[in-house]
Amino acid sequence: MDLGLQGKRALVTGSTAGIGFAIARRLAAEGAHVWLSGRTQARVDAAIASIRAEHPEARLDGIAADVGAREGIEAMLRAAPDLDILVNNAAVFNPLPFEETSDEEWLRHLEVNLMSGVRLSRHHFPRMLAAGEGRIIFISSESAVQIPAEMIHYGVTKTAQAALARGLAERTVGTRVTVNTVLPGPTRSEGVETFLDSLAQQQGVDTAAVERDFFNTARPSSLLRRFETPDEIADIVAFVASARAAVINGAAVRADGGVIRSVF
Repeated sequence: MDLGLQGKRALVTGSTAGIGFAIARRLAAEGAHVWLSGRTQARVDAAIASIRAEHPEARLDGIAADVGAREGIEAMLRAAPDLDILVNNAAVFNPLPFEETSDEEWLRHLEVNLMSGVRLSRHHFPRMLAAGEGRIIFISSESAVQIPAEMIHYGVTKTAQAALARGLAERTVGTRVTVNTVLPGPTRSEGVETFLDSLAQQQGVDTAAVERDFFNTARPSSLLRRFETPDEIADIVAFVASARAAVINGAAVRADGGVIRSVF
């Protein structure tokens, strides 16, 4: 299926590893000109080299910047001032009891998970509206719907992303601009892989046993009963970013492996 992404200009925040990297690689494979971003130049360069090794003709640029700081966003806007596709993927998470979550931790989650998307969208959304077409996608989480008790602060920022996307979508009437949220379920990202390996070593079992226990206790509603892969999420995002997804707008697209127990 031709997704119609050839030559499209796309920025994926937090794209040196995990879901963000998989999205950047998928968009590049479809012929988009992709800007990757990360906190350090070394990681950005390594991510670009990895994609280019697989897709030698890929058009890739990198931006080393902190999306949780205004200065970092300004650097991104200078490097990529005009886009066809904006994927707000960068996020932080830190399991903490509610009563132990400081103002500083709340603000850090809000700055990275929510305000980075607010600031980038505030620049790109009006330009997309003026052009009459464009895609803004927020990578949220099933935690936006089923707030995890162990990190309420994270869940709140993910719910806010979905609300922001829906609000922006309301302003796209009569254009070919869409604004959507994608809700992955538990995904085997770089951080999760490290976490699983650590638990397996502590418990003297293999990672498969740790994974089974996680879904039996922490996510018992999962229908998939395994961690999703970043590439599986990237496929969904590439479709939502494409010309084929013109009728998907203002939606929270569930790619959660059936964790969320609701029909709508």
